[in-house]
Amino acid sequence: MSRLTDYTTYADAHRHFSSAGLWSLFDGDRESLNIAHECIDRYAGSGRVAVRVAHADGRDEVLSFRDLSQWSSRFAHWLASRGVARGDRVAIMLEPSLAFYAALFGAIKRGAIAVPLFTLFGPDGIRLRVDDCTPKLFLTNAEKADTARAHDGVDVVVADDQLMTALAAQPTGYETRSASDDLAVFQYTSGTTRELPAAVRHSQRAIVALMVAALYGTGIRPGDRFFCPSSPAWGHGLWHGTLAPLALGVTTGTMAGKFDPLRMLHALQEYEVTNLSAAATHYRMMKSSGQAAAYRYAIQKLSFTGEPMDSATRAFVEATFRAPVCSMYGTTEVGVILADYPGAADYVVKPGALGKPVPGVRVEVQSAGGQPCAPNQLGEIKVWRRGAWFPTKDRGHVDGDGYFYHAGRADDVIISAGWTMSAVEIEDVLLRHPDVREAAVIGVADPLRGQVVKAFVVSGRVGDDTFARELQDFTRARLSQHEYPRRVAFVAALPKTPAGKVNRKALRESEAGAVETTHAP
Repeated sequence: MSRLTDYTTYADAHRHFSSAGLWSLFDGDRESLNIAHECIDRYAGSGRVAVRVAHADGRDEVLSFRDLSQWSSRFAHWLASRGVARGDRVAIMLEPSLAFYAALFGAIKRGAIAVPLFTLFGPDGIRLRVDDCTPKLFLTNAEKADTARAHDGVDVVVADDQLMTALAAQPTGYETRSASDDLAVFQYTSGTTRELPAAVRHSQRAIVALMVAALYGTGIRPGDRFFCPSSPAWGHGLWHGTLAPLALGVTTGTMAGKFDPLRMLHALQEYEVTNLSAAATHYRMMKSSGQAAAYRYAIQKLSFTGEPMDSATRAFVEATFRAPVCSMYGTTEVGVILADYPGAADYVVKPGALGKPVPGVRVEVQSAGGQPCAPNQLGEIKVWRRGAWFPTKDRGHVDGDGYFYHAGRADDVIISAGWTMSAVEIEDVLLRHPDVREAAVIGVADPLRGQVVKAFVVSGRVGDDTFARELQDFTRARLSQHEYPRRVAFVAALPKTPAGKVNRKALRESEAGAVETTHAP
């Protein structure tokens, strides 16, 4: 009998998709299901590698499905010995490693709730999340342990040799017992610590819905050699980069420690990766390294998410890897809703588009009054969810062929003297300039025009009036006479969210930072 993984074309994706088809990919059912069993235990006897970790220091850590099954079972038993009960939260602030995966899947096996946390969080970032999720146990490294211990009532454990020795004494099997609706993971989005989003609460059955993104957003199929460099503290790294491939029995790869584009390029070659999914920022950093041509690649499918990809980076990616780079768009709350169907021979990728709706999902661009927008009319992207239209807070439009396009966050639209301009569109042009490494655009107050466009530019070139005027002319010539940055600030670096996205909100809140000079010639 055919399974959804047997179909690779766009036409077949929509012809054969069904909810029952998603559930048939799993051992569990609508009553009883456990993510850890589905991702690792059922493949423990396969002899296959589950995860390859490219550490920043050059080490390659190779973990089999059997390794993860046994060590996570040990961790589940160990949690029971520490008094961690079903429903208790287990915070995990570790880089990808045996200890991280043992804790992640061990907590889920136990029936506790795994809470991955970004390893670069400072005291405020930790405090806000601990206060929000109130973990029973906090697993971290020695460097962060004292900060974690500042919170009363939290059992802080360091993931060191002593812990691994204690785990080794535990049984290597654990019987999972969880209902499909039991909570399994709390996931934080990459917001700032000043405005902390509440954790998105995922049940065990979320692994089933995730297959929509796996099949049509990243194009994962059995036999792929997958790689995703994003941190598993964030949605892309955890769900798309870790849980999705493992649930399909596919070997995945990732990175640990400070990101280095050369380390990643080396891993893509050595792991013979065939399917790569990364953030647009990762691709830009590989481009900026200037070393991509020195490596060999086996890549057949490419996808990206997190933010739009500028045209210069897209051209580099497709020339380097010789495959179309496919967009994948969604939110932590609703999952992937638009995609470019990597690996589908009958799907044409349109540069700059977010893609088309995935099977089983209704997506519209709506006006401020809630009406569907006409083709090429700007509005807000919304998805039909639980009987109502859910706002993504992103603006965009649909073309005559049904492709969706991103026009920035709703608060990234700039209205100047009656003209509506997209920060994303202006950034895309700036990034085509050979001397621009990074660029971010916001609207700033202006007494005459209401707002004007201000660009923050990272460059190795000296930032002066001449360079600023050159960038203004460069942008004006490619967009329109009114659509250019009237103010240009040269900065050493752009503020980023922990997930690597440019943080325009931080730029709007404070134009100080690393700004050297603002030019308004």
